[in-house]
Amino acid sequence: MSDYTNLELEIVGHTAVLTLANPPANTWTGASLAALTRLVGDLNANPEIYSLVVTGQGEKFFSAGADLKLFADGDKAVARDMARHFGEAFETLSQFRGVSIAAVNGYAMGGGLECALACDIRIAEEQVQLALPEAAVGLLPCGGGTQTLAWLVGEGWAKRMILCGERVDAQTALRIGLVEEVVGKGEAKRAALALAAQAAKQSPSSVAACKRLIQGARAGAPAEWLPVERELFVDLFDTEDQKEGVNAFLGKRTAQWRNR
Repeated sequence: MSDYTNLELEIVGHTAVLTLANPPANTWTGASLAALTRLVGDLNANPEIYSLVVTGQGEKFFSAGADLKLFADGDKAVARDMARHFGEAFETLSQFRGVSIAAVNGYAMGGGLECALACDIRIAEEQVQLALPEAAVGLLPCGGGTQTLAWLVGEGWAKRMILCGERVDAQTALRIGLVEEVVGKGEAKRAALALAAQAAKQSPSSVAACKRLIQGARAGAPAEWLPVERELFVDLFDTEDQKEGVNAFLGKRTAQWRNR
């Protein structure tokens, strides 16, 4: 795999562990967002990768989002370029074919929280703070935050966080559905890897199909996706995973997935 600017990649079994590494606050740049887009594409092309865990370097920050110095001179060309990079990176992350888990180990602000929102599941450490504070500096979330946050927590809490600039702590995030689990300080990565290991027991072909169906409901009525659900069920019979899964169950052995 190629070099990824400000991103560190480690492979643990069938899980890719991505660490956001741009100290001191793990901020995003155009280069690192483009690198994320490339990285997810590379992982999608690797049949041995089933899951992706995203975390931040150090103890204080998951990611503080974009470096505001980029926008200090009001250059619209820079703004347009960064908005494109944010959109492409987090939409690509959202469409990762496997299970993506954000191990939120510190402050997740602005584009940092949007990165976590683009993942399938979020595990937060008990000390974290989460916010989309862009409106406080005359900006708005441009990496999907206005859409994905409202989908997860409802319009009211999305408006509290985006329009009123309200920060939420880990327990509030758990209560409103912004995260799925809260763990002790320093435990998010371990918990995410354990969940990724559970995902590795599932058929990768089935996971990809199910994820497409679950996320499809965001863009259309569930009734539109029911026929697609039935078709994708039948399509799985073209895969080696389907035959392996059923026969492994009947033979009382562990399935050996081929992700095809």
